[in-house]
Amino acid sequence: MLFNDTYQTIAHASEGIFRDKGSKFIAYAYPIKLETEVKELVAKLRTEHPKARHFCWALRLSPDRNIFKLNDDGEPSGTAGRPILNSLLSADVTNILVVVVRYFGGTLLGVPGLINAYKSATVEALNAAEIITKTVNDVYELEFDYLMMNDIMRTMKEEQLNIIKQNFDTYCSLTFEVRKANLNMVIKKLDKIEGLKITYLGTI
Repeated sequence: MLFNDTYQTIAHASEGIFRDKGSKFIAYAYPIKLETEVKELVAKLRTEHPKARHFCWALRLSPDRNIFKLNDDGEPSGTAGRPILNSLLSADVTNILVVVVRYFGGTLLGVPGLINAYKSATVEALNAAEIITKTVNDVYELEFDYLMMNDIMRTMKEEQLNIIKQNFDTYCSLTFEVRKANLNMVIKKLDKIEGLKITYLGTI
């Protein structure tokens, strides 16, 4: 099976609302790249909604969609974070965080009611979002002598590679990203340039 080098995520933050028996569930979807972003986003929502009872969330990360976390924030186990996550799985989106802010309306919804509410609010936020397809890209740094500049830049242009940063001095460095599917061909071309140092920096 060929490696699938595309994944779906959302272009911008979006919102969705679901109401049941006086309780209000407001879902906020955010495109994220790191788990460390969660704390700040949840803290911001707590400031914006000081009277809300719960701030439940789930996330999926990485292009191969294998990282996930969830938090019920005081709701019965499995009634909040899990249905939010299941909605993300159904939509096949990753690099995304959904936080559902709950205002309690005075009437208990029971386990099935809570599961439905958190799921429905998440689905509303995803429906309001622009879902986009991205490619899985590897990032490399090149280090080379100034005299090799023309050969390097010609390859960048021919292969339509995205340059992330560059520093051209007596000794130069350039960081670029390449779609995984095109990687072997690009590295083959670069390997032909004598004296070029190529360093793999990671996958985005």
